Amino acid sequence: MMTVKNIISLIFLALVMFHCTSSKLESDLIATNSGLRYEIIKPGTGPIAKEGDEVLIEESTTYLGGTLIFSTDRTGGPLKVKIGGNQVIDGLDEGLRGMKQAEVRRLIVPPSLSKRSQYPSNVHPDSTLLYVVELVKILK
Repeated sequence: MMTVKNIISLIFLALVMFHCTSSKLESDLIATNSGLRYEIIKPGTGPIAKEGDEVLIEESTTYLGGTLIFSTDRTGGPLKVKIGGNQVIDGLDEGLRGMKQAEVRRLIVPPSLSKRSQYPSNVHPDSTLLYVVELVKILK
C-alpha cells in the first residue's frame, strides 16, 4: 500500500532524477582517478564521511536511460553502510567518501566500479549505473 510518505518520496525521486539527467554537461562532472564521475546536487553540513564510518543513506540506482533498478524508497528506509567495509559496490563506496550529512550526490559508476560476486537478474554486469545518494546521517 502506498502511503503519503512513499508518494512524496517517489515524486522527490522523480524530480531529482529529472534534474540529474538534464542539469549538467558530462564535462562539468567531477572525475576521480578510478573513473567515477559525480556532482553534488545538494550540499550537506557537518563532518565529512570517511573510511570506517557507518552511515545511513537513501539511494536510487538506475541505468543511464532512466530504468529504475533499486530504490530505498521501495525497501522501507535508509541503508546502513560501513564505508570501506566491502558492503556496497566500489563506486558507491568511493562516492560516499567526503560527503556531509544531508548532502545529495549523483554518481555515474562505470562497470569497473560496479562489479559484484552475484548479479541480480535486473542488473547487467557491463552497465554504467546512475546513483542518486543522500547521506542521511553519519553514525558515531
